[in-house]
Amino acid sequence: MRRFRVIPVLMLHQGGLYKSEKFRNYKYVGDPINAVRIFNDKEVDELIIVDIDASREGRGPNMQLLSEIAGEAFMPMGYGGGLSNIEQVKQLVYEGYEKAIFNYSAIHNLPLVEETAHLFGSSSTVVSIDVGKNWLGNYKVYELNGKKSVSTTVVELAKRVEAAGAGELMINSIDRDGTMEGYDIDLIKQVSSAVKIPVIANGGAGSTKDFGKAIKEGGASAVAAGSMFVFQMPHKAVLITYPDSKSIDTILAG
Repeated sequence: MRRFRVIPVLMLHQGGLYKSEKFRNYKYVGDPINAVRIFNDKEVDELIIVDIDASREGRGPNMQLLSEIAGEAFMPMGYGGGLSNIEQVKQLVYEGYEKAIFNYSAIHNLPLVEETAHLFGSSSTVVSIDVGKNWLGNYKVYELNGKKSVSTTVVELAKRVEAAGAGELMINSIDRDGTMEGYDIDLIKQVSSAVKIPVIANGGAGSTKDFGKAIKEGGASAVAAGSMFVFQMPHKAVLITYPDSKSIDTILAG
C-alpha cells in the first residue's frame, strides 16, 4: 500500500460545492453529494470537507448536510468549519467523520483542540492553517477564510497545536490556492521541519509531479488538492477526476 495519501478537498459555500482562487473568485462546481459519489468510484484515499462560511458567519456546521454526505461516502472523511465546542465534535464523529479539522478554533479556542485529542485521539484531531505572504514577502497566518491576519507565525502556531494534541496539520497556501502552479515548497518545508506530526500540503497542485515535490522536497506526509480534481484544463471546465494509483506511485517512486 502507498504510504502517502492524496486527498481531495471539497469546499462548501452557500450550500453548494465551490472552488476558489487565492481564497476569492469562487466558482460553482456542483453538488457535494454527487461529487462524493464520483470520488467513491475513484476510490480516493480520504476526503476533506470544509465549510468556508461557517466561522465567518458565526455558526456551527450544517449537520443535516454533513449527515447526507456521510451517508454516501465510502472513504475516511474529515470536516472543518464552525467547530466551536465539543458537542459539535461528538455529533460529527457520530455522523461518521473520522477527523475534526480546526482552523479558527485552533487560534482562539485551543482547549477545544486539547479536549478533542483527549476524547477521540490525536489521529482524529487536525489543525488547518491558512498562510499567505504580506507585501514584504513574509509568511502570515490568516483566519476567517483569509480575511484577517493574526500575530502568530505559522511555525509558532504549528508547534502550539502540536503540543495541544493535534495529530496532523494541513497547511493551506493562500497565494497558490486554485492556481495549479505547484505547492509552496518553502512553506511546507518550514512547517514539516519544525514539528513531528504529519503535514498535509494544500494549495497549488496542478499535476502528480507536484505531489512528489511536496513530499520529497517539502517533507509533507500527504498532499491535498481541489482545483486539480474538479477542473479540466485548459479552460477549467468542471470535470471531477482523481489520478489512478499507478500514476501516483510512479511519481512518488521516481
